[in-house]
Amino acid sequence: MKIGLIAGGGQFPLLFTQKAIKKGYDVVAVGFNSETDKALVDQVAHFKWLYLGQVSKLVKYFKSHGVSQAVMLGNISKTNIFRDIRPDLKALAFIAKNSRTHDDTILTSFANLLLKEGIQIKPSTFLLPELISTKGCWTKRKPDRAEKKDIYQGWRLAKEIGKLDIGQCIVISNGTVLAVEAIDGTDDTIKRGAGLAAGNGAVVVKLSKPGQDLRFDLPSSGCDTIRTMAESGATILALEANNSIAFDKEEMIRLANGHGISIIALTNEDIP
Repeated sequence: MKIGLIAGGGQFPLLFTQKAIKKGYDVVAVGFNSETDKALVDQVAHFKWLYLGQVSKLVKYFKSHGVSQAVMLGNISKTNIFRDIRPDLKALAFIAKNSRTHDDTILTSFANLLLKEGIQIKPSTFLLPELISTKGCWTKRKPDRAEKKDIYQGWRLAKEIGKLDIGQCIVISNGTVLAVEAIDGTDDTIKRGAGLAAGNGAVVVKLSKPGQDLRFDLPSSGCDTIRTMAESGATILALEANNSIAFDKEEMIRLANGHGISIIALTNEDIP
């Protein structure tokens, strides 16, 4: 069995590769010069470096190895999209047909383009369901009444922001939004927002966007998220159960308990 891997940055492509090999897959991967962890090269059966925008080379490479199914995993820094891209003719034609530049629109359209070439994009968690955030409070400390109010308000606002495709995360404290995720990413958003709370605690809400294609770009958190929160003074991490992923969950919980941080995963039905 073969599975294609379009690998961005971070640990997700590495975790997927390890699991895929255990399941008997040969992993045929492409990585991007400015993003992908070089450790991936030695773990997969076949690997090719590309620049963002080299769609024809990606398709040709997968076809040459008989790949008919693939996943898109890992981060692509939005700043690199503007400075490290080499679009080929297929990419330029794709861009011309997609006037909307929302992340989900582009990714779904790209998946449809690959499907026309005979390559189906699978959900990012199809081999790693254990990464999906489970509902409930994961930590010893639970949110107090005031923090719950911030979670609920932050949840509703984050969903509205998600409709505009601005970001997946906001930081809120005592009913006031302190930071909204943009091109800078989650960690910098936490630092900005919690810094403005001036030590009074802050709630971090990270959710999927309404109507988000769950095959890719799921909101993710991990130990670095908890470390950033601890350093910045944020006290609550609210995630979306079933529609987000958590890396190293047990270690996340251990770190959160050590810093008095609460992690809670909810669904839309839990929000009054």
